[in-house]
Amino acid sequence: MKNNNFKLSKITSLIMFIGLFIISSNAYSNQIQRLWNNGITREMNQRRDDGLIEVKMNGKWGLINTKGEVVVPCQYDDVENFCEGLAAVLNGKWGFINTKGELVVPCQYDDINSFSEGLAAVKMNGKWGFINTKGEIIVLCQYYDVKYFKEGVAAVKIHEFNTYHSRGYDELWGFINTKGEVVVPCQYDDVENFCEGLAAVLNGKWGFINTKGELVVPCQYDNVKYFREELTAVNINGKWGFINTKGEVVVPCQYDNVGYFWKGLAKVKTNGKWGMINTKGELVVRFQYDDAYKFSEGLAAVKKNGRWGYINTKGEVVVPCQYYDVYSFSEGLAAVKKNGRWGYINTKGEVVVPCQYDDAYKFSEGLAAVEKNGKWGVINTKGEVVVPLQYDSLLWP
Repeated sequence: MKNNNFKLSKITSLIMFIGLFIISSNAYSNQIQRLWNNGITREMNQRRDDGLIEVKMNGKWGLINTKGEVVVPCQYDDVENFCEGLAAVLNGKWGFINTKGELVVPCQYDDINSFSEGLAAVKMNGKWGFINTKGEIIVLCQYYDVKYFKEGVAAVKIHEFNTYHSRGYDELWGFINTKGEVVVPCQYDDVENFCEGLAAVLNGKWGFINTKGELVVPCQYDNVKYFREELTAVNINGKWGFINTKGEVVVPCQYDNVGYFWKGLAKVKTNGKWGMINTKGELVVRFQYDDAYKFSEGLAAVKKNGRWGYINTKGEVVVPCQYYDVYSFSEGLAAVKKNGRWGYINTKGEVVVPCQYDDAYKFSEGLAAVEKNGKWGVINTKGEVVVPLQYDSLLWP
């Protein structure tokens, strides 16, 4: 199942493949949170918009509402978060249910992806295609791999016969539109989804094309990231810098590592320490931290001497570095770990929910998932339990 959502589980394994992120155990859930904080994939930060929570009990998945009431009994082998009103479910094969629990796309596919821009990727007999929300086939299952639709196009991969290659064929990527028409021929070694009108493409080196397939940034970089705020990180000879959408160098490649720009600031690393720069490349937060997250709600988590705290956009310490682990702020609260237990603080650093849980997750629409003694439930911003801690696992946006 290709997916970008989070699973919270007592199982102590992390499986990751082509956009699949399953959170299992305390350490791995925090690891994936850091991936998001570091900007590796923006699609991971999906919000719950259906009032439903996917839960697991006795090895089967079902759905409850935010009051803890059962909407769909735990009967599926697997289930994914709702996206555009539909959720993927596994019952031997994959299909989709609506928010009423009704099966709207029969369980007939070997693998599927969540809906994006009205279409979902489905796999049958080793090939990928796309269906609409009615389950109608829009693009025949003919591709060896695909990515989800973004900005009206999706990346697709073909195999092109090549006797000179050890495997007998080349793997080439291109793009199709929502009608299945090829808009960028399959000619690249690898591609990323479009973001802010540009997509990274690999042709020996990395560059960027526009939605017409025109190369606007030459393929000259060893590595690249997505565009954010009209800037993207690029790597040459092991050093990172930033270019704009015209390919002009804004920040020279001089850093050992970098994050994405977020509201005008990006974290950068040199000589083992992290700091922050603005879009002009000016140092805003000096290099002094062992690790750092992106800013969220005006604060960024930073690590110093093995402990985490928070700074504001001026680099001023708002919450001293005293916690063993933390998440970014969400809806005015952040999960923090102290003495082996998780709780929540507000933006002033005041404890709102005491550190009492074995694991915890960010707030989304007034609710947060928490775990204690191997069972998951949900609390509100007052710390009140609204869904009893009785589930073996649950999905959280």
